[in-house]
Amino acid sequence: MYISVNLKQIMKAVKRELKPFAFTCAMSLILGALGINIVERIDERIMATSAEGSWGLSFQRDGEIPIANASQDFLAKYNAFFIGDTSEKNIYLTFDAGFENGNTEKILDALKKHNAPACFFLVGNYLETNPELVNRMVEEGHIVGNHTMHHPDMAAIGTKEAFTEELTALEELYKDVTGQDMLKIYRPPQGRYSQSNLEMAKELGYTTVFWSLAYVDWYENQQPTKEEAFNKLLPRIHDGAIVLLHSTSKTNGEIMDDLLSKWEEQGYTFRPITELTLSSRNSPTSASGEMN
Repeated sequence: MYISVNLKQIMKAVKRELKPFAFTCAMSLILGALGINIVERIDERIMATSAEGSWGLSFQRDGEIPIANASQDFLAKYNAFFIGDTSEKNIYLTFDAGFENGNTEKILDALKKHNAPACFFLVGNYLETNPELVNRMVEEGHIVGNHTMHHPDMAAIGTKEAFTEELTALEELYKDVTGQDMLKIYRPPQGRYSQSNLEMAKELGYTTVFWSLAYVDWYENQQPTKEEAFNKLLPRIHDGAIVLLHSTSKTNGEIMDDLLSKWEEQGYTFRPITELTLSSRNSPTSASGEMN
């Protein structure tokens, strides 16, 4: 049976009723049911409007790539990623940390045991108060990414000068702590971003890295149980997953060894985030992603 539809009218009607992320997810389902590829048929202006605010994901089926509020094709125009190579069973591990909570050593021990490279997105406070742990990350072959100096809502920053200062201030502090140049990989605090942010980061030579798998692990006094963590992280893992975990999490410290083992049992290999960097000239020679 042939169905005639006015695609633009449908998109406008749905968009009036839904917030940007919900709009993108709804349109994915509608167009998918009609056999239309959302990446090819949604006009770039609509995708850009959706790519505002907080990063969000909608998981449709276990083991499959979630729907995000901006496509990878759209993000790639700005040297940005939320998913890695989906042709192989690879996982790209990332950890966000605004402060040290006594769990990072356990996480580093587990990563070393499994020869698993990771990227730690750190803020200024962490670098200032935990130089020993930062240097251990670097010495053991991990990447330290830029999570900004003060962890602000970057989507609320409208000038390139202020945006640049948040990144360059952390670069300078990192060099003071490690003696090395910082790899230009950036993650917006709380996933807060705008299209102009993506443009500014690209102009500064940065790759912006979001994620395709995470769970609620950041509330210090409401930590998930081991079973709750596994119930989220094991079935939802997928090929090319960029995993976001918080190294402040007590649960993550306790489960990391078992979690990495279980993912390995599922056939996954851990790869360095540097494989996703679009421009190799951004990579210091020391940041090869090889484990020591």
